[in-house]
Amino acid sequence: MLPTMTNARKRALDLLTFIDGAPTAFHATEQTAKRLEEAGFEELHERDGWKLSPGDRRYVARNGSSIIAFVVGSEPPEEAGFIMVGAHTDSPVLKLKPNAAVRKHGYRQLGVETYGGILLSTWLDRDLGLAGRVVVDSQGKQLETHLVHINRPILRIPNIAIHLNREVNTKGLILDQQKHLPPILGIAAPDSDEEEALRKLLAKELERDGVRIKAADIADFDLALVDVQPGCLGGQNEEFLWAPRLDNLASCHAALSALLDALSYQPTTAATRCIAFWDNEECGSRSMQGAQGPFLRQVLGRVVQARSPKVAEAVDRAFASSFLVSADMAHAVHPNYPDRHEPRHMPLMGKGPVIKNNANQAYASDAISSARFARACRAVGCEPQRFVVRSDMPCGSTIGPITAALTGIKTVDVGNPMLSMHSIREMAAVEDHAVMIGALGHLFGTIKTITKTSKKKRSRKIRLVS
Repeated sequence: MLPTMTNARKRALDLLTFIDGAPTAFHATEQTAKRLEEAGFEELHERDGWKLSPGDRRYVARNGSSIIAFVVGSEPPEEAGFIMVGAHTDSPVLKLKPNAAVRKHGYRQLGVETYGGILLSTWLDRDLGLAGRVVVDSQGKQLETHLVHINRPILRIPNIAIHLNREVNTKGLILDQQKHLPPILGIAAPDSDEEEALRKLLAKELERDGVRIKAADIADFDLALVDVQPGCLGGQNEEFLWAPRLDNLASCHAALSALLDALSYQPTTAATRCIAFWDNEECGSRSMQGAQGPFLRQVLGRVVQARSPKVAEAVDRAFASSFLVSADMAHAVHPNYPDRHEPRHMPLMGKGPVIKNNANQAYASDAISSARFARACRAVGCEPQRFVVRSDMPCGSTIGPITAALTGIKTVDVGNPMLSMHSIREMAAVEDHAVMIGALGHLFGTIKTITKTSKKKRSRKIRLVS
C-alpha cells in the first residue's frame, strides 16, 4: 500500500539526516556501513578468506568510497541467484587540486577542478565548507586515513557584479573553469605559506574530532567543496525535499532502507539479497571502485565460491538467475521547460518511481526487467512512470548497462523524478522516496522456493511477501 504522509515524512527526514552526514562518497560509505552494523552486518576484508552460511549479513568496502552488502540466502546462489539494487555514492562537485592553496591579489584561494557534469552557476555565492579524506604519514608508522568535514562557511565563489558584466541577464553567465571557479578562503598575509596554512586548517579540524596530528604530517588529501546549508522539507505543504546530493544519495538511502526493512520481516530468503553502491559514476565509472571495475563480480563470485566451492559453472549460473535494479534519480518534467521532454514521457514529482528506457542501451531496461519492477510498484499501490529522452537529444547513462554488460545480469534502470539535477541543491518529492523504498522492499521480500523435480527440470514457485 502507498505510504501515509506521516510515514513518508519520517522517511524523508531520515534521508536528510543521511545526506547531511554524507558530504562525500567517503562519508556516504561510512554512513552506510554504520547503519548496516547497527542491523547486525559484519565487515569482510577482501584480503581475508571468506566463510559464509545462510543468513549471514556481511559488507565489503573498497577504497573507502564504494560498498557492497549482502545477506546470504538459504539456497546456493547458482540455484536462487542474487536480488540486487545498485546505486552510486558520488555527486558532481568541485574537487581540490593536489597543490591547492594559492595567493592571488591579496586573497587566499584554493585551486579546484570540476568532477562530473556539474551545474557550475549554482556554486556561486554559496556558503561552502570542505570535506573528504586526509592521509597522515607519521614517521615510522603506517599511513593513516581520516575523514574530515568542515561544516561551516569557510569558502565562497563570488559572482561578478552586474555593473562589470552588463549582459549577463540577456546573454547568460559564461564561466571559465580555470579562472572563475577558485573559491576565496581568506585574506592572505604578505609572507604566509599557503600550503602550510591549508594543512593547519585540516589538522585543527581533525583535532575537533579527537584526532591529534601535526599539520606537517598531512601527506595528501582527497577533498571537495560542499554546501553547508542542511537539507530541508519545502513547498507549501512540505511536500518537497530540498537538499544537495539527492542524485544519488536518495537512491542509496532507499536501497539501504528497503533491505533493512525486508530483513525485519523476512530475515532469510532463498535468494541472496545485495546492495551495491559505487563511486565514480559521475565521471564514467572507470576505476577500481567504480561500476566498470571488477568490484561487484569479485564480491559476488566469492559469495558463490564460499557457498558452492565444488559446483561447476556456479558463478555464471548464479548471474543467470539474478536480477539487478539500477537506481539513479530521474528527470521530472520542468514546468518552465516542458519542450525539453518527450511527449507522453513526462514524469511528475509525487507520482512515484520512473522506469527509464533507451533504444541505444544508455539504460539497461527491457520489457522483461521493466515488467518485473512495475509489478513491485503495483504491489505497493503505485503505477510506475516512464521516461525516454527526446529523439533529438543525447541521453545520459547509469551503472545499469555497465553492470549488465560485465555480468550478464538482467537489469532495469529506475529512479525517482527530480528537478535541478546536478545543481548544488536539488529537488524531489517527499512521497516518492517512501514509495521507492516500498517497491524495492517488495523485491527484497520475494521468496523463491525451489523444488527439484529432476536434474534436467526445476520448477520454481514464487511467493510474494507483502
